[in-house]
Amino acid sequence: MDVRTLRYFIAIAKAENFTVASESLHVTQPTLSKQMKELEKDLGKQLLIRGSRKVSLTADGQLLQKRASEIIDLLDRTESEIRKPDGVIAGSVYIGGGESASMRLIAQVVKDVQTKYPDIQFHLYSGIAEDVKERLNKGLLDFGVVIGAVNTDHYDFRILPEDDTWGLLVPNDSYLANKSVIHPDDLTDLPLICSHQSLNNNELTGWFGGDFSSLNIVASYNLIYNASLMVEAGVGYALCLDNLVDTYTTNKLHFIPLDPPMSSQLKFIWKKQNNFSTAAKAFKQRLQDYLKSSK
Repeated sequence: MDVRTLRYFIAIAKAENFTVASESLHVTQPTLSKQMKELEKDLGKQLLIRGSRKVSLTADGQLLQKRASEIIDLLDRTESEIRKPDGVIAGSVYIGGGESASMRLIAQVVKDVQTKYPDIQFHLYSGIAEDVKERLNKGLLDFGVVIGAVNTDHYDFRILPEDDTWGLLVPNDSYLANKSVIHPDDLTDLPLICSHQSLNNNELTGWFGGDFSSLNIVASYNLIYNASLMVEAGVGYALCLDNLVDTYTTNKLHFIPLDPPMSSQLKFIWKKQNNFSTAAKAFKQRLQDYLKSSK
């Protein structure tokens, strides 16, 4: 199983068709088909389900697609960094993070760095903290912006200056929209929409003061924009962070903070003893300078 074969496999998985994949790779279809049969033989697993018009992946094929994509991404990134001319600050910086208003600070630093070093490109990945940490550990990200505790044995970090405030996202025509704050008792019997991370990490259990699982949780979300559509449709009320949904111009939704107030601290993290590219070093230095000046 070599890199070329992995690229072939990824192209087929993406195109879902041997003919389309062969055209994009500039190889003949028989060559592509032979390579895939040899790959399946080497691994001892069926990877592709070959239909008359469409090719789909088996469960093992889906796993290989995920791992192969990570391998190729890391290989391409490494090659790009090594080929960069000496003394030139250029290349790519990979940043992962969840939805947070603190990403505005990251965006400002990105702008500052790009102004000084126009040959640096930035690649953003959106995901919950566990996804971001997994990609950091695999070398697919340089930095992450996460909520919650950080394992200091594995990561170095800087605390970002603004905490994110928790509250309840409700329709403007709801009876709750007239409330100035939301108390724990207000959640009883409400159909609630919660983030995967808050459910997995029990982030709201302490604030609620009881068994959070006893609440009527009707849906969960990864991205708050999708959850806001559920709120608009009347599916339920979303527990979320402030300043992520535009509640001012849409006039359809209203954010109400929790009481007692609850906030989450944002951390900018990276792997310990990481051998950064010159581009990543430039970004990290600018962010640290920005944080020092903002104190």
